[in-house]
Amino acid sequence: MLITGSRVHLQKSRRSRVWRGGVGVLTAATLTLATPAGAEAAPAVEPDLGPALAGFSELWTASGKGDLHGRAKNQKVLARNDRLAVWINRNATEAQQFRALQDAMYQNSTATSYDQSLTLSTGLGSVLGPLYRKGRTSGALPLTSALINSSDGTSGAHLNVNPLKTRFSYPRPYLPSNSDTAAVPGFAEECDPSKVSGSSLRWLRLKQPYATAKGNLRIKRVTDRNDTTHQFAPNDVYLSAGYGSAGLCTGGSFPSGHGTTAYQAGLTLATLLPELAPEILARTSEAGNNRLVLGVHYPLDVMGGRIAAQASLAAQWSDKEYRTKVLEPARRELVRYLKQSCKSTLAKCIARQKSYRSNPYGGKKMPGGTAQLVTGRKSALKVYRERLTYGFPREGKKKFKASVPAGAANLLLTTFPTLTKTQRTSVLAQTQIPSGYPLDRSGHKGKSWQRLDLAAAMSATVKVSKKTGKVKVVSTGGPARVRKG
Repeated sequence: MLITGSRVHLQKSRRSRVWRGGVGVLTAATLTLATPAGAEAAPAVEPDLGPALAGFSELWTASGKGDLHGRAKNQKVLARNDRLAVWINRNATEAQQFRALQDAMYQNSTATSYDQSLTLSTGLGSVLGPLYRKGRTSGALPLTSALINSSDGTSGAHLNVNPLKTRFSYPRPYLPSNSDTAAVPGFAEECDPSKVSGSSLRWLRLKQPYATAKGNLRIKRVTDRNDTTHQFAPNDVYLSAGYGSAGLCTGGSFPSGHGTTAYQAGLTLATLLPELAPEILARTSEAGNNRLVLGVHYPLDVMGGRIAAQASLAAQWSDKEYRTKVLEPARRELVRYLKQSCKSTLAKCIARQKSYRSNPYGGKKMPGGTAQLVTGRKSALKVYRERLTYGFPREGKKKFKASVPAGAANLLLTTFPTLTKTQRTSVLAQTQIPSGYPLDRSGHKGKSWQRLDLAAAMSATVKVSKKTGKVKVVSTGGPARVRKG
C-alpha cells in the first residue's frame, strides 16, 4: 500500500486506513470481511496516464522539484480556472457544502464511515438508491462491493495518481499566493505559507476580483461538521475537508485524487447499470465538482480525474479475465438484487421512482455556464456535458475529427452488447465533444480521453444499416436502443 500526499493506493494487502483530516493513515488493523469468489482477481494493467494528461503541460510548467512552484504558460485558461474555483466555492448552497463533505470521506478501519462509492447511490433515484445502499451495507452485494468500494475495491481504489500530482506540482486554490500570509492556527507545520504557497501564480491573481489585494484567491473554508443523517452509515460520522493536513496542503492539485476515485466508482457503477448511466454520471460529476465546493481543487483537476478514471476503467473492461471474473459477475449480482428487491423489472422500477436531482448553487448561473440544475435525465445529460469542459475556451486545434482512444469502446459493452467494437467506437465518436478544449489530446498518438461524453453515448438510440453495418446515433438521453435500418 502506498501513501503519498492525500491519496492512498491499495494493493492486494487490503490493509485498512483511517481518514483523518483528508489524509490516509495506515493502521495495524486488517479488514476481516470475507472475500467473495473472484474479488481477488488482479485488475488489468494500468495504462500510462502521463500521455492522457499531458495537455496540462501546455498550461503550466512545474519547477521539477515537487515544490508547487512553476511557470504559468496559458494565462487565459488558468485565470478561468481560478475564477470558477472561487465562484463555485463561494456560491454553493449550505446543503451542497454538506454533500461535498460527505463525498470527501473514505471508509475507515472500523467500517463506521462511508466513501464515494456509497454516496454516489443518490444518482440511482429514490427507489433504487436506498435499495443499493441497503445491499451494500447489509452484505447482500459482496461482488459489487469488492469491485467498486473506493477504499479497498479492486476497481474503485487501485488507481494511484500521486506520481502525476508530483510531476505537475500545481498549488491548490485554498493555499495563499502570498507567502507572507499568516499561518492558520491548528494547521500542520508543513502548511505554513512560508513553506508552501501558490506564489508562482500571484502575478496572475493580483487585481482580480476573485482574489484579495495580496493575490490570495477568495476561497472560504467549509466548516467541519457531524453527519447525523445516518443516510450512508448507521452511526454519526465526523466530516472534514482536511485543509490543515500536511498531505493535502503539500500535495499537488492536478489531477484530483478524490475526483479520480469518484469517477472510477461512478463510471464503474454506470457500466454495471447502463440503464441509469446519465443520472449516475451526472451525480459522479457532482462529486468531482464538490472538490471545488470545498475549495481544494480547480475545474481542470476534476477534468483530469475523469480522464484518468476513463482510461483506467477502459483497461479493466478490455481485460478478458478481469471482465469475466469480476465485472460481469458484479453486474449480474447487482441487477438480480435490484430486481428482486424492487419486485419488478429495472425499467418499471426506474419509471416509478423520482430521479436524481441537484441544485448546487441555489439557481444561480455559473460564469459562462448554467446553474447546473438536474431535474431529470435530459438535464442530467446536459450538466454532465457542461462539466466536461466547464466553459473553457477552445484554444487548441478545432478541426480534428473524432478521436477515440483504444479500448474506450469496451466501456459500452453492457450498453450495446450486440454491437461490434467498430460500431461501439462509432457511437463514441458521434457523441463526443469537439476538439480544442484544455487537456484535449486529439492529434496525438494516444488520442483524446477528454472528448468522450459517456452519458450521451450510454443513452443513445442508434440505427444500424442492414447493408453496411454502419451505425448512426439518432438521439441521446433516452434508454439505449439499437434499431435496424
